Amino acid sequence: CQCKESPEFVTAMAFVKIIHLVLLISSFLFATGGYGVEFSRKAFPSNFVFGVGSSAYQYEGAYIEDGKGLSNWDVFSHLPGKIADGRNGDRAADEYHQYKEDVEIMAEMGLDMYRFSIAWSRICPVGSGEINPLGVQYYNKLIDSLLSEGIQPFVTLHHYDIPQSLEVRYGSWLNPRIIKDFANYAEACFRLFGDRVKYWTTFNEPNVFTLNGYSEGNYPPSRCSAPFGNCTAGNSSTEPYIAGHNVLRAHASAVDIYRRKYQAHQGGQIGIVVSAVWYEPLNNMPEDIDATDRILAFHNAWFLDPVVFGEYPSIMQKLVGKRMPKITEDLRHKLRGSFDFLGLNYYSAFYARDASYFLNSSNRDYHQDSLTTLTAEKDGNLIGPLMYPLDITSVPYGIEKVVDYIKNRYSNPPVFITESGLGNERNDNLPFLQVLNDTFRANCIENTLKYLAKAT
Repeated sequence: CQCKESPEFVTAMAFVKIIHLVLLISSFLFATGGYGVEFSRKAFPSNFVFGVGSSAYQYEGAYIEDGKGLSNWDVFSHLPGKIADGRNGDRAADEYHQYKEDVEIMAEMGLDMYRFSIAWSRICPVGSGEINPLGVQYYNKLIDSLLSEGIQPFVTLHHYDIPQSLEVRYGSWLNPRIIKDFANYAEACFRLFGDRVKYWTTFNEPNVFTLNGYSEGNYPPSRCSAPFGNCTAGNSSTEPYIAGHNVLRAHASAVDIYRRKYQAHQGGQIGIVVSAVWYEPLNNMPEDIDATDRILAFHNAWFLDPVVFGEYPSIMQKLVGKRMPKITEDLRHKLRGSFDFLGLNYYSAFYARDASYFLNSSNRDYHQDSLTTLTAEKDGNLIGPLMYPLDITSVPYGIEKVVDYIKNRYSNPPVFITESGLGNERNDNLPFLQVLNDTFRANCIENTLKYLAKAT
């Protein structure tokens, strides 16, 4: 947009060099035992930041209120058969109307930070053009309420949702036109909110929404191709890489604008958030060890290598070949070092098994390109307990492994653990006190902190 003036639980967000995480020694976390222990803030270093997080579509509601435009998720969730139980985010958690109560609860919890995303379609209803003043007013009120309680806002510019009009007009992330529109939207946010927002991220999990939207088709814009999915249009072999490349170009443009025009006088920092998954060999054999290295690069490094080194992982370039967009010298210059911190969303881990036989396939998607298959089971045992609703496993020890991987691959960058935890199925028939006695998730969070503390 040429924008003109007219709880998912986050266990902990530690903006520290990863090497400093060793300060979170497990002895003070578990000195007196497991669940039920009252933890004191004094047990943690002063620069360890605790927060909760949300995203606009999941929390705000008010999906067509006060001038907001339709987003891709507003449209997608209303299409028959796209959402398993037919629900949508029209009302969601109704934060748009209840943000004051939410902030009061956060203050009572003693939180340091609240991570939320701005709905592009609430600021620029059609993706470009005039700003929606009522949308700006809402985010101003939310930000000011947080700061009045001593809670730092941590703002994501894109958390899966975009104005639907950009999809209709030119195909959103498949078209380079979106780069300028995103950069203009980002600059509007920096200009309007950057005097108070000191932590920005451009994108949340581009290594998730590009695959689900353009390879598997179970996120908007629901594009894929046979035999990898059942969609009316798309190409699972090429489009995830094209969309991902345009995301990186948009990220580079937004960071460049922030650093040239706003960072010095606003005093903030900017980064990007990726889904970080831990993988380990199914069998202790060279083929599976190599497969593990490949999938770690394909998933965790796909977007991080470019923002750190200015280039895609070499194994991806080799295996994807001509389908992998090329990073030009100009883009490489903009991408390299285009972060002040990295954000990691960690939830789960998998076993990796070699699948080099995919090399014989003339039609491969992202998953086959890695020459790897994944499983959560080994010798009849799951790698961890299943969590709802994604049917993935909870594996707290993986956070230590993935943090060490990031530290070693990228020379110990500043990191936020921007998401972690696990889901649990809602049951309105349970007595309230029984709901509060949530030992399953409490133990998961406790153990996640324990393993995070061991990362060196």
